[in-house]
Amino acid sequence: MQNQGNCYKNVWILSGTSDGPIIANRLLELNYSVFASVLTYKAGQAYIENPKLHIITGKLNNKDQIINFINKNKITCVVDATHPFAVIISKNLNNACKEINTPLLLFERKSLINNTNNFSYINDLKDINNVDNKNILLAIGSRFLNDTANYYMNCKANVFTRVLPTYESITKAFGSCIKNSNIAILEPSKNNKGILEKKLCDFWEIDYVLCRESGSYSQKNWESIVSGSKMKLFLVKRPKVKNDYSYSFDQYHNLINHIIKKY
Repeated sequence: MQNQGNCYKNVWILSGTSDGPIIANRLLELNYSVFASVLTYKAGQAYIENPKLHIITGKLNNKDQIINFINKNKITCVVDATHPFAVIISKNLNNACKEINTPLLLFERKSLINNTNNFSYINDLKDINNVDNKNILLAIGSRFLNDTANYYMNCKANVFTRVLPTYESITKAFGSCIKNSNIAILEPSKNNKGILEKKLCDFWEIDYVLCRESGSYSQKNWESIVSGSKMKLFLVKRPKVKNDYSYSFDQYHNLINHIIKKY
């Protein structure tokens, strides 16, 4: 049942993960007006069409842009559901909302991993040791791909990568120092249980997989693939961002209930 009292309350969601559409849908069902910021047109397509949903595509460059958007659109509260490694936007959101006293709610998925000999946490992308003649699969996105690949190649490792089928990822992958034959373009699926990724690892005879602790289904796929195999998974720990103004949630219902009660 829709709450008619929420029809003039505007919630702004910033999301770089699959959590954004889920949170938006639940708020729309409660008759909130939702503004959703995404980086790409493709990311915006994950949201359902709704007259109370407004998709904003593009990058927010600084704190002042955030403040202007909040004031212009009369935002009631802001939900930071960006990628755990998107530290710059999270910092800017924290500072902007604090400055103008706008509620900021941080949503971050739990990352639960069973500690076994196959899994290791590391602090940085370049923290894997003893890589001489090892086959390393980089599943770290495209932003730091070339720099990370170059480092491990200089350490005498054989470097491979799996990148997403986006223009930016493909361009950066084939423009990197990684051999074209060592690049796979693959969209992770929630339903195939990592079958394609596993076959890729078998074909390339991968020793180590490097990915980031995002809590995503992609990370869970790698955990499942590595578990019980001879491969090792190295997870780069999430950066610790100082959010001294926000409330933090890791469950959808807790976040939604907080919004209903407070705003």
